[in-house]
Amino acid sequence: MAGMIFGTAGVPLSSRERSSLAGLERVAELGLGAMELEFVHSVRMGEQMALAVGERAAKLSLSLSIHAPYYINLCSADPEKRAASRKRIVDAARVGNWCGAKSIVFHTGFYGELSPDAAYELVVEELKAVLAETADFSPTLRPEVLGKSSQFGALDELLQLCRELPLLPCIDFSHLHARTGQFNTFAEFGGVLDKVESALGREAAENLHLHISGIDYGPKGERKHLLLAEADFNYEELMAALADRAAGGTAICESPNLEEDALLMQRTYLKK
Repeated sequence: MAGMIFGTAGVPLSSRERSSLAGLERVAELGLGAMELEFVHSVRMGEQMALAVGERAAKLSLSLSIHAPYYINLCSADPEKRAASRKRIVDAARVGNWCGAKSIVFHTGFYGELSPDAAYELVVEELKAVLAETADFSPTLRPEVLGKSSQFGALDELLQLCRELPLLPCIDFSHLHARTGQFNTFAEFGGVLDKVESALGREAAENLHLHISGIDYGPKGERKHLLLAEADFNYEELMAALADRAAGGTAICESPNLEEDALLMQRTYLKK
């Protein structure tokens, strides 16, 4: 499929087994094009299984990505926690290299007592160390736009980070909306895509990695993911903006119903 391909954040709920291999089979049966391996707590996949997953994905012409464990804080005041965070990203990238994943998505952390500028400098130094360890790995490392104002992960700071280091962003449009209360119209979505292209080039705009879901949020940002039908997130306008800007890449659905909303987005996109 030209343009965007769509997939699930983890094994589809309708998969006959709760395994990555069965999940890939179900993704293909559903007519989707991608699956993200979700290492929520820790990276628990050895080389043999990763190679099998990569072989199955290639056979089914599916795109793979990986979400690194959630407990990552490159801004921590504790050097041991920062080292553990770096290891989690590296471990995810190693598995991604074995299985042929295109992208490794990770959360950067929380500002804590640091100013955004001080947090930025610390994140740069920590990611330089990560990049040194993953230099021979093929997947692209992608810091994610995060949904709370207390988290390092605003769009502009990630674009700056990706200009400075060999990274690309994971644009979570639902997080962006929850973090700001904005970015929910065709014009605003188009503006984000234009900003990505202006900052990182046309190649980045044709190689996006997106997270999308319904989302519940308050004054401090994200609370939880929702079904698209239960949220105010205007996914139809986002699909129209992606088509209008001739964007390319992968859109991963993180709604609680996974494949249902992934298919809804795919159908909506193909009509634009």
